[in-house]
Amino acid sequence: MSTLKQRIIGLIGAAGPIPVSEYMALCLFDPDEGYYTTREPFGAAGDFITAPEISQMFGELVAVWLYQAWQGAGRPQPATFAEIGPGRGTLMKDMLRTWSQLDPALVAGASFAMIETSPRLAEIQKQTLAGHSDALVWHQTIDTLPLQPLFIVGNELFDAVPIRQFVYVGTGWRERVIGLDGADELHFFAGAGSVDPALLPPGAADAPQGAVVEVAPARSALMARIAERIAGQGGAGLFMDYGHLQPGIGDTFQALRRHQREDVLANPGEADLTAHVDFAVLADIARAHGLDVQLSTQGEFLLGMGLLERAGTLGANADAETRQAISDAVERLAGPEAMGDLFKVMKVLPAAKAA
Repeated sequence: MSTLKQRIIGLIGAAGPIPVSEYMALCLFDPDEGYYTTREPFGAAGDFITAPEISQMFGELVAVWLYQAWQGAGRPQPATFAEIGPGRGTLMKDMLRTWSQLDPALVAGASFAMIETSPRLAEIQKQTLAGHSDALVWHQTIDTLPLQPLFIVGNELFDAVPIRQFVYVGTGWRERVIGLDGADELHFFAGAGSVDPALLPPGAADAPQGAVVEVAPARSALMARIAERIAGQGGAGLFMDYGHLQPGIGDTFQALRRHQREDVLANPGEADLTAHVDFAVLADIARAHGLDVQLSTQGEFLLGMGLLERAGTLGANADAETRQAISDAVERLAGPEAMGDLFKVMKVLPAAKAA
């Protein structure tokens, strides 16, 4: 049993059951034993692989979109280009290379920021971006970014922000909590807390016994801060994550360890905990700040940005093995059976400047 699991069991034994959001926050961000504070989860040797690690093409096309958004805004300088939740720094490395090729004046005049809460991951990012250290500044929050136009990207950002869950028990919706069973093992229960009916998705009134809905106030708060910055200072945002475009009912809380799913209560702090992102809620928040929002699948976005053309260019003078690897990457990033449909993309732009 992990030390963190022992601590959580002790915490519950002393103070009572905890909500899913608190459990998720402890597992992922505990300063001493949290998943993101103690591990490097990315890549083949970790627990999962993100799109930038699959192919340089992903970062290149994201960079082109942000560059086009900057051009559409009138090429403002100074401006900040930022990544929030930057993983190992691979996406920013590919974007900086692409921007240097597209427009050296942009790289010379803009500022570049990494928004990262984990000191361990920040150190890994600094190693990845060693050749660009003079151009980059690390922040723990967007609140410390310069007050100037912000062009920001977040890949697999919102899925790791803690959620609350509510379970239908026949008499109403009750907050799903984690307590101890008779053997002092972690177990889900229906707690006493209720949910604001306005937050329930369509169809909740007809939900069966045991149905689960997910509400993510922390995600909404983060989106509101980003939207407020873009609405006030100008800029654009691009966010990719797995999730759904329409609200719905269902339990998407999951754990991933060594590229395999496992029980979310089995190994606190040793597995990645995520939940699907409700993009409709995030889009409503951005629109409430007067911004334009466009939603699509990742496959639609990448193909629309020229993924096939870029793959053809990369493979033009390559050997058969390399061309196959490029083809495999295209399928993994944009194929409907891979990330193409599961992952969604949200573009956020000032009103009347949607592209």
